[in-house]
Amino acid sequence: MPLEMSKEVFITCAVTGSGGTQDRSPHVPRSPKQIADSAIAAAKSGAAVVHCHVRDPETGAPSRDLGLYREVTDRIRDADVDAVLNLTAGMGGDMVFGDVENPLPVAAGTDMVGATERMAHIVECLPEICTLDCGTMNFAEADYVMTNTPGMLRAMGQMMTDLGVKPEIEAFDTGHLWFAKQLVAEGILASPAMVQLCMGVPWGAPTDLNTFMAMVNNVPSDWTWSAFALGREEMPYVAASVLAGGNVRVGLEDNLWLDKGVLAENYQLVDRAVTIIENMGAKVIGPDEVRAKLGLTKRAPVAKQ
Repeated sequence: MPLEMSKEVFITCAVTGSGGTQDRSPHVPRSPKQIADSAIAAAKSGAAVVHCHVRDPETGAPSRDLGLYREVTDRIRDADVDAVLNLTAGMGGDMVFGDVENPLPVAAGTDMVGATERMAHIVECLPEICTLDCGTMNFAEADYVMTNTPGMLRAMGQMMTDLGVKPEIEAFDTGHLWFAKQLVAEGILASPAMVQLCMGVPWGAPTDLNTFMAMVNNVPSDWTWSAFALGREEMPYVAASVLAGGNVRVGLEDNLWLDKGVLAENYQLVDRAVTIIENMGAKVIGPDEVRAKLGLTKRAPVAKQ
């Protein structure tokens, strides 16, 4: 399949994530104000979409607290710069097993809840986009499994469709794309869909270009897709994604470093992505153009109670 480089590219900034990075860099935002301020700065640098998790403001641990999501949402929507809000819906599917001889009962760190609870903050905040991690996967930690059963994904996907929130299908391997296409075939997700290709997350799809192109070639031609890779491969994947016809994601969820020994802030990673994209001869598009491309409707700030 010949490459067809993207001429118009949108940037997603993944602002903070839910990984254990909160003590590895002072720039990883914790409080709702810090997360929103970092997202707003990224938008001013050229990120059309801001992808947000929330954390406990004191410990930095990942959280599903509705109040924290509501504050982040309100602050971003009240900002003097526009951005498409993308909230995670990936929390609540974390399974940590015991040791190999005694896997049950599950261990500390397990956070398993039902579809309605996993979607509660999406119902509360009504972002334009939310993520749908389209499969179960072993992660780098020895006994941690990201758990998303077909039944759970069908239920959550239908909730997203019914709410009018655009699912961003997060695909960590080719089988996740296979199931995403099944959700569209069943009418649970609308077509054309939107996909984020997640490269280099142990133990999903590795970052070699053969695997990347296998992922790209499994995305239907009329779908919109974006991609990212972790750590030092974040910026090379900006170029690779544009070259292969996609959009890009950068941010502290995926990479803490600007240069060797230099910790990044989100806006700096967006600045660098803009430079790469424009130097390749492509145009960075803004939130209104993304809304037109994806069929989104900008939501006003939620009325204060």
